[in-house]
Amino acid sequence: MNIAEVKKLSTKERLEVMEVIWESLLHESEELEIPEWHKPILQERERRIKTGKVRFIPLSELKKAQP
Repeated sequence: MNIAEVKKLSTKERLEVMEVIWESLLHESEELEIPEWHKPILQERERRIKTGKVRFIPLSELKKAQP
């Protein structure tokens, strides 16, 4: 399937294809390597979590805060 074929699908069909692809990736036994450029970002996020510099909120609270 190429991009032209994908663009012919309805939005609903494209979302369904995406769901199938994500589901198939969940069951892959092969682990993907984290790209080198992404490692410092993940390390910084992990550091912020460990030092309490981030706060997690429930999705319901986040939705209330959205304009």
